Formats: sequence, C-alpha cells, structure tokens
Amino acid sequence: MNKKTYAGIPEQYSKIETSKVVLIPVPYDGTSTWQKGANKGPEAFLEASENMELYDIETNSEVYKNGIYLADPVEENSSPEAMAKAVHETTKSYINRNKFVTLFGGEHSISIGSIRAFNECFDNLTVLQIDAHADLRKEYEGSSCNHACAVYEASQNTNLIQVGIRSMDKSETSVMDTEKVFFAHEMVTDDYWVENAIDLMTNNVFITIDLDAFDPSIMPSTGTPEPGGLLWYETLDFLKKVFEEKNVVGFDIVELCPNEKDKSSDFLAAKLYYKMLSYKFNEQIDKEEEFDTDFSNSNNKVGKFEDEDYD
Repeated sequence: MNKKTYAGIPEQYSKIETSKVVLIPVPYDGTSTWQKGANKGPEAFLEASENMELYDIETNSEVYKNGIYLADPVEENSSPEAMAKAVHETTKSYINRNKFVTLFGGEHSISIGSIRAFNECFDNLTVLQIDAHADLRKEYEGSSCNHACAVYEASQNTNLIQVGIRSMDKSETSVMDTEKVFFAHEMVTDDYWVENAIDLMTNNVFITIDLDAFDPSIMPSTGTPEPGGLLWYETLDFLKKVFEEKNVVGFDIVELCPNEKDKSSDFLAAKLYYKMLSYKFNEQIDKEEEFDTDFSNSNNKVGKFEDEDYD
C-alpha cells in the first residue's frame, strides 16, 4: 500500500501530532470462505476517498480539518491470531495517544483485535455490530480468530447489540442474546427499532460495520452479499442518532471486496466513513462537557486506559 494522505487532504491536516482522528488500514483476508479480495479493500477505499467532495452538506462541515492521520497498514498475516494481536496493539497504541481511532479492513476478523483494544480502554463498552451475519461462532476452521467468530468475544465481554442480521448458523443461537438482536426481516415492520436499539446501549459505543449489512443493490462488492439488507438513508439516520445520543469512541468498517468494473461500492464505503466522522465531530462541541471528551488533550481521556506504552 502506497503511503499517502487520507483522501488527498493537505499535509497540514494529516500529521499525527495535530490530528484528532487516526485511520488504520488492515489489508487482511486470511480467513474468508467464499469470495476473496477483502485485502484489497483498504486501497480501493482510499482511492475512492480521493475522489470524494470533502464538504458535507448535511452537517455543513469539513471534518477533515480536525486532522486525519493515515497510519501505516497492519500487514501481519502469518496467522489469524497474530493478525488479531497486531491489530489490538496498534489500535491501543493510538487510543493511548488520545486519538479517535478508526480502522478499515480487510475481512471482519480484524475486529477481534480492535474490539479488544477498545474494551480495555473504555468502561462499560457497547459494541454495535451492523452486519448481515451473526459472526458468533466460538471457533471456525480451527481458529477463534476467523471472520465467522468476529464478535463472539464481544458477546462474552461487552454489551453487544446486533443490527441487520439475516444469516447465521443454528449453533449460534445458543450464544446469541435475542433481546439485543435486530433481525432484518423484523426491522422491515418495526417502526421503533432505532429507538429500541439505542435504548439498549451504554454511553460508550464502538461501532463495527460489515458492509454486507447493506443490500446488494447498493453494495454488491462484499465477500458474502445477502439479499434483504439495509439501504443508505435508513442506515445514516440510525448512525446519526447513535452519534447524537451516545459517546461513540471509535469504529471500524470491513469486508469491502472491490470489483474493478464497478467502483460504486468503493465510493459508498468512502462516503460512509466520512459521514460517520462528520456526525462524530459535528456533535463534539455539545458532547465535550457531557462526556468529558477531548481528543486533542492527552491528559483528558475517557475510559480506563491501562498503563502500557506502545511506541
């Protein structure tokens, strides 16, 4: 992956010292079981981002001016376990520098490491998973760090809320907390699912988005597209309300499997990432007092940071 600034932003907004946001690419595709290519997702996402307007109409903002540092990619691929460990350590190192940390995969197994880091650094963490698949297997194909296990650990150690689920193995029903799951076929007729999902969340929320949560009509370029998914504006409406009502501490986006003949999925992923940042920092002024949040002052942190130093 060639080193560049995120979205081609001027260097003055891309330095680690002054950036509030860190973006960590993780081009990993070691455990995918159908269509390969998620390792190419970060590069396709960054290329699409360079062709995106940086003024957000809805929030009347240019969020990149908060500073977005494009970190070196996590390229560990010797094993799923080694990859998860590397993602965990890299993510935690930037959290401990008081940055708003985001990641772009790669397949969903990268979230095992990112969720571990955020759970260690923030009290009473909710993990909001927006996904077509439950990903609750304890182990799959000989590894607990398989993409099919992406949120099993979160289900045991955090407040896991699952949204958009429409595909799973029967074995996962023994792990799943159905009171905190919003199945796609039920969401269609439930006018209150957004409010009900938010009511189940604690204040500190980490969001993990598998792009196959979206309907294949607008997001065909994923490893395992599933019919009956979310559409653009209903997803943004939900995310906006989460950012308004909760303290979103970070997020990752995974499972872009780019198609050279159709760039629309790459661009959707790019816009989604930027919209989420726009929601986060558009609300930041109102939230700083409520949540005691300041991503530029290393002495003013939210959560339970451990005394570990990753240089």
